[in-house]
Amino acid sequence: MNHEMASYIINFFSNLLNTNEKLALKHARSTYKLEDSKESDPKLVEIYRKFGWLSSEESVLELLKNGYVEFEMLVAKRILETYPEKVFLNNCEQCGKLARTPFAKQCRHCGYDWH
Repeated sequence: MNHEMASYIINFFSNLLNTNEKLALKHARSTYKLEDSKESDPKLVEIYRKFGWLSSEESVLELLKNGYVEFEMLVAKRILETYPEKVFLNNCEQCGKLARTPFAKQCRHCGYDWH
């Protein structure tokens, strides 16, 4: 599995994540947003914690200990092993690469159209 496929599974089949994985995903995305802001405002961090966008649970943080990319890879692998019948990988009929979304009808790699 490559990073593109892992991101595809996380983005389009997030309903298959367990509770801790959902919390870890929310935490990682919120941390990214906070890091992206130029000012590290403690009030902003407190607001994120208040609304549950940042987690302090050990089990959630453990999932992210090796970084976000590793987290994505592990979660996507687990989803494919647990729910292979629920994950649809929309591969191009021409080049075999993964389309942008499960509903795409044109390949972003080779331009093949299967409308």
